[in-house]
Amino acid sequence: MKEIKSKYAVLGMLSICPMSGYDIKKRVGESISNFWSESYGQIYPILKRLVDEESVTKTVERQSGKPDRHVYALTEKGRQELHRWLVEGVVPKIERNEFLLKLFFGEEVEVATNINHVEKYRELQLHLLKKYEAVEQEIKTKYADDSNLLYWLMTLSYGQHISQALLRWCDETLLTLNKIKKSARNTKFKAKN
Repeated sequence: MKEIKSKYAVLGMLSICPMSGYDIKKRVGESISNFWSESYGQIYPILKRLVDEESVTKTVERQSGKPDRHVYALTEKGRQELHRWLVEGVVPKIERNEFLLKLFFGEEVEVATNINHVEKYRELQLHLLKKYEAVEQEIKTKYADDSNLLYWLMTLSYGQHISQALLRWCDETLLTLNKIKKSARNTKFKAKN
């Protein structure tokens, strides 16, 4: 299923401007990586299929002292396919989250292990917020006049809101886990006396 959606991620990137496979991967990393990722192993086969389907064109730019640069551009057929997909409803996805799965079964390990997992998850959210802040500044500077800017900022804001909410959840969860840890210590202390 992800491979099918990857096609639309590539078409969407090409709707911004013509790009090479390398450019697409780089642009994905700079723009939508907070909610979508693509690897070169996905991008290049998709580009080949899109060329075969006549959804994109491929031109070769000769470069002195470097390998040729293959640049892909969206065709009208590709734009229509992208538009068709954009107006379709979104299928809700159930998230598979290993971190939450481990926490759900947290009774099976020391409380300190669960605290450690939550602390690391909290650090990740702080890191993501810093990343989002840097991305926001960069796109506001680089693409101030781009008609896509407000949409890009909306998706970035989604990531910021999720990380902020998860930070609050981490803090609440750490309070609870520390109460459990303290309670367990008190129980052990009373049992010894």
